[in-house]
Amino acid sequence: MRFAISIPQFYRDGQFDPGAFRAYFAKVEDLGYHSAWAQDSPLGAGAVLSPMEAMTYAAACTTRLRLGTTVFVSTLHQPVHFAKALATIDQMSGGRLEVGVGSGGPHRPFAAFGMDKARYLARFTEGIALTKALWTQPSVTFDGEFWQLEDAVLEPKPLQKPHPPLWFGGSSESALRRAVRLGNGFFGAGASTTAAFREQVAFVTEAAAKAGSTDFSIAKRVYIDIDADAGLARERVNAGLARIYGRRIPSIEAAAIAGTPDDCVTAVREVIGAGAGLVLFTPIGDPAALAERIAAEVIPALSV
Repeated sequence: MRFAISIPQFYRDGQFDPGAFRAYFAKVEDLGYHSAWAQDSPLGAGAVLSPMEAMTYAAACTTRLRLGTTVFVSTLHQPVHFAKALATIDQMSGGRLEVGVGSGGPHRPFAAFGMDKARYLARFTEGIALTKALWTQPSVTFDGEFWQLEDAVLEPKPLQKPHPPLWFGGSSESALRRAVRLGNGFFGAGASTTAAFREQVAFVTEAAAKAGSTDFSIAKRVYIDIDADAGLARERVNAGLARIYGRRIPSIEAAAIAGTPDDCVTAVREVIGAGAGLVLFTPIGDPAALAERIAAEVIPALSV
């Protein structure tokens, strides 16, 4: 089992504290977390820093921790810039990058990005194909529906070969099939309940077996808060998720983990039992304090 922690991103104007950010990463690296992950939310009521820049800053604050985003809504990213930025982070971090991607679904504000949602899935898959080509081919000639390149060269390539691990998000059967066909792993959303995640894992596991894939990875994000007062932890989680998503969404609240340390151990054990090989804890509350509590009171009990 591997355990990951979120990259703090939720700051309103003027609230970001560089010293606290650096101290957070010194702490979580010492605590033994495998990796730290950001989220991608360019527009919305929640005050969220950009994941690309947050990962870059985190890379400069760490030496061992792997760094990723789950997931980039890569449909909204221009593939050449996307490939270049991620290759740069992989080089600057010494090959510690993980990349999560997802289509974002049909309800994103595509017009704000100069896109027509009618072909968003085709744009998503073509963008992934072009990104991979730029990462792996000496020069790229590409004649796609959305992008055309002739003898284009992207250097330097990512440090990891053939490219950083590529995780796919999503929940529909077609999205899960894409994850197996195009990626190295599937990352269950924090908004998915454990029951839904178990069904998704069963589907991708069967699809990976049929495809002959023997090293396909599975992970799950969990929103979490811990308190001796379970009711207080639940209230904080619900309020925090409302800030992140702009409103209360009962299904997402139901997917979050909140309660006493024993309550949280039980719930995380169910996530692992559903098939997660990596659990990404996203604390709702004080990130540093909760990262320490998870490492001290939850993770050790999961191996018992």
